Amino acid sequence: MNQAFRLRRLDAAQTRAAAPDLAAILKDCVEGGASVSFMADMTPDEALGFWIGVSEDQAADGRVVIVAEDDEGLFGVVEVIPAGPPNQPHRADVAKMLVHRRGRRRGVGEALMRAAEQAGRDLGKRLLTLDTVEGEAGERLYTRLGWVRVGVIPDYALLPDGTPCGTVVFYKVL
Repeated sequence: MNQAFRLRRLDAAQTRAAAPDLAAILKDCVEGGASVSFMADMTPDEALGFWIGVSEDQAADGRVVIVAEDDEGLFGVVEVIPAGPPNQPHRADVAKMLVHRRGRRRGVGEALMRAAEQAGRDLGKRLLTLDTVEGEAGERLYTRLGWVRVGVIPDYALLPDGTPCGTVVFYKVL
């Protein structure tokens, strides 16, 4: 397997065009047990609708969508979403950092996160926040990359199979 990959920022039209591929990444992550807002019975249409909605939101709020791709196509994604409230113009959220199972253990998550941090800087933000499932790979990755762990909210969300899970909140000053 070719281990090389590249990162690319998508504009809203490109995100909409890539929605089927992004939906496949989302569906694979949910089927693999990731707690990313969806349950195990998520349909392909729901996944597609989510990414079409992201493209519409991107056109409205200026969020950044970054994808990882190789010669087989897209296999990773992350969003950087500017905070909405008027008193938080300095902040953005990192969301939907997803890597398809075929692309794991290649440094893709780290590369996407470093690109997300740069996107935050490019947006003029100085603080990023995110949350992730307690005890999973994301928590280890964000800690290794210097994100500050705020704490755990127990039973905050459900895994795709319905099992409650704690959520860890992180921030990073850019």
